[in-house]
Amino acid sequence: MALTESEVRALCADEIGRWNVDGMRVLALVPDPTRTAPIASMFRVLHEELTARGALLDVMIALGTHPPMSDEAIDRHLGLTRADRAGKYAQTKFMNHGWDDPATLVSLGTLSEDEIASLSEGRLREQVDVTINQRALEYDLLLIVGPVFPHEVIGFSGGNKYLFPGISGRAIIDAFHWLGALITSPDLMGIKRTPVRAIVDRAASLVPVQRKCVSLVVDGRDLVGLYIGSPEEAWSAAADLSEQIHIRYVERPYRRVLSCAPTMYEELWVGGKCVYKLEPVVADGGELIVYAPHISRVSTTHDKAIHEVGYHVRDYLVAHMKRFAHLPRGVLAHSAHVKGAGVYEGGVERPRFRVTLATSISESECRALNLDYCDFRSIDIEKWCNADDGETLYVPKAGETLFRLRSDAPPTAPTG
Repeated sequence: MALTESEVRALCADEIGRWNVDGMRVLALVPDPTRTAPIASMFRVLHEELTARGALLDVMIALGTHPPMSDEAIDRHLGLTRADRAGKYAQTKFMNHGWDDPATLVSLGTLSEDEIASLSEGRLREQVDVTINQRALEYDLLLIVGPVFPHEVIGFSGGNKYLFPGISGRAIIDAFHWLGALITSPDLMGIKRTPVRAIVDRAASLVPVQRKCVSLVVDGRDLVGLYIGSPEEAWSAAADLSEQIHIRYVERPYRRVLSCAPTMYEELWVGGKCVYKLEPVVADGGELIVYAPHISRVSTTHDKAIHEVGYHVRDYLVAHMKRFAHLPRGVLAHSAHVKGAGVYEGGVERPRFRVTLATSISESECRALNLDYCDFRSIDIEKWCNADDGETLYVPKAGETLFRLRSDAPPTAPTG
């Protein structure tokens, strides 16, 4: 059942009333619009509750490596008008995180080779510099505000993920995203305790600023869960509810899947979620079509690197790491997650299933990226919606609900 505004306000008021925020500078870390969540209404409530108790609230968009938002886009995202900016929120600063600007980052220390090896369960052995946006250290309290969903890299999104990669630098982003690719999405999504989460939480422990979290669980457009407290505790409770709401079990794999991307995914970099969440239920040799006529580019930020590597199965990338050593491993991880499971043997790459783009990305570009192409105008949505052959799955809004086989056994890669 959806929480009412009065219930949300009461929960926030009760918890914030215990924090003694009088005189504090608070920085809210919020997602960009690529996540479904009532961020605008939460911002209004939290601003009122905090400022009423003598706190000053600023906002940073925890972009990770996503493109920065314009002032106009931030206003739309937070439900602000020009009058709001000049009046009620005149004392509030709104800012983007800049992951690729070293001048905005500060080091919190390093995670040693031995520690990374232990946290990654032996998959990585390297020293990782933990950097964060230096503005975050100017505040008395960091307030994470965001939704929790099954996630392809870390298991469930939210919590300390809004620090790393939300407002961090490249080194730790590359390290744990590549770790996620080595483990693979099907073995991470919808699992609470993962090696990636362990690294993120360990990095968060180095942050010398008090941390609190407002974890949200949405069902469709309804807010059905609100948990406030430490990032670890609030996230854990939200992940438990998300597991009940955002994982759909099916009895058998499907040979044909049409995964429709919502318009909040403006490029393939985030639209890849329409592959990740459905990979576990695509049959061996089947096809997953990403239907997104509105997507016309691969990535604003990472386009050049993605075009250099293309999309490949994990084992292909592992075999060619020297060739791609100059590219960010976060990009390599994206490549592997989009292409999905498969093998690379005897110089031949064999994906477990086909990934086809029905977008506004041209056929020549799709082929160059090592993905299949379909003209989106040739797809009859009504036909897909009404298919009743037992081998076709139509998902009208993909990307946030994880599909699993009832057996909970991930499909196996082809051999031989």
